[in-house]
Amino acid sequence: MEIKELGHVVLYVSNLTRMADFYEKTLGFHQIKREWPIALFSSGRTHHELLLIEVGGQPKGPEHAHMMRPGLYHIGFKIGDGPDAAKAVYAELKKNRITIVGATDHVVTHSIYILDPDGNELELYADVSDAWKKDPQAVLAPPKPLQF
Repeated sequence: MEIKELGHVVLYVSNLTRMADFYEKTLGFHQIKREWPIALFSSGRTHHELLLIEVGGQPKGPEHAHMMRPGLYHIGFKIGDGPDAAKAVYAELKKNRITIVGATDHVVTHSIYILDPDGNELELYADVSDAWKKDPQAVLAPPKPLQF
């Protein structure tokens, strides 16, 4: 396996308005969509580089992703293009007895979710469609379970 690039970051946040304003107005991210409870951003390099999801509460430190608290949810790493790239990585993960916590067809990507040794969730994805280039909101298509 070879990671091709850092794909995107998804953060659970305590206050969507405050956080989205910061990323857009302070850091200069291009906002694709903001509609509670999400805000989606891209520089145009890829379909999205940052997704914020409001869950309320107070920021806590690093917690397991499924706790739905403000903080890091997962880090996405591009592993290639096309469904065969995702299938190959899935087979490699299984062969190496890496625990897979999920697999999702996001329409524009096929994603495999694993945990690192500290319990941080990582998404290993392959782009399977470039529909997001014409319609940036294509990344918001309803996800489906991915079977290998």
